[in-house]
Amino acid sequence: MKIVSLLGSPRAKGNSSTIANRFTETAARLGAETVTYELNCLTFSGCQGCYACKKGLDQCVLEDGLTEVLAAVREADVVVLASGVYFGNVTAQLKAFIDRCFSYFKPDFHISPEPTRLTPKKLVFVITQGNPDEASFADIFAGYDPFLKWLGFDDTRLIRACGIGPMSVDAVPEKVLRQAEEAARSLVA
Repeated sequence: MKIVSLLGSPRAKGNSSTIANRFTETAARLGAETVTYELNCLTFSGCQGCYACKKGLDQCVLEDGLTEVLAAVREADVVVLASGVYFGNVTAQLKAFIDRCFSYFKPDFHISPEPTRLTPKKLVFVITQGNPDEASFADIFAGYDPFLKWLGFDDTRLIRACGIGPMSVDAVPEKVLRQAEEAARSLVA
């Protein structure tokens, strides 16, 4: 099993990264092949809306720091997307990656019963937020989930931690870390 983890936070050792890393460490111990990319360490552009991926190419035409990442995701069985909440959404780094996923859609994606070039994949979506109110920002995953399922992520899971802001690193609740471990065990088994 191949697992690709994308850390969207600009904080390499932040809360969302801690949770994603617990997931990948557990999966690796169970025999999965894992690779992690820190999006903030890569140089890349967002989708240019050029439609080259729909006019003769089956991948994004841009060659930058996401080229390898997009190829790795294509080959993965499980993808982890991890982000803190920044201004009510995922980080700009993760959003730019998600926009580049447009290249995975076939040219006739909007009318095709099989719109994606991806083989079915599993997804773990990790979100952390400083606001302790669970109702706040609950719409983030709900907004991305239908799009990600359309893209080919047929089994999506949310791991969410509220009330742990950037100044509380190393304060990820043990129950959330256990949730990451349990998700790894259920997906790798």
